[in-house]
Amino acid sequence: MSESRAEDVAAIRAVLVASYRAWDAGDADGMVADYTADATAIMAGSLRDSRDVIRQNMALGFDGPLKGSSTYNKQLSLRFLGSDGAIVVSESGILFAGETEVPSPRKVNATWVLEKRDGQWLIAAYHNSPVLASAN
Repeated sequence: MSESRAEDVAAIRAVLVASYRAWDAGDADGMVADYTADATAIMAGSLRDSRDVIRQNMALGFDGPLKGSSTYNKQLSLRFLGSDGAIVVSESGILFAGETEVPSPRKVNATWVLEKRDGQWLIAAYHNSPVLASAN
């Protein structure tokens, strides 16, 4: 891997870690700080079609059913699309207050699409789908 790609990998991982940490803190603003303004998120059949809509939904969640939750995230792959695009695939899940492990039925495979804009990696899209018991 070239030195610039290694720097890009580190920068992408830092963006994702910052988003995970903000979730853990219940910080909707921090969670979407590295999203593009036109970012999309598809979760459980819902489409959230901008950073502001994603932030609003996360704020409602953090004040309600997601209060005190954190996330489990295991990166499965990272690949580049040219010089300014990347796709990260992860296994993820929500840990509700008091949980130390995500039950298998709540694990999801997530796809993150990142774009490098003005030298900074940003999340442009996110989508998740349940992990099926028979799938690897």
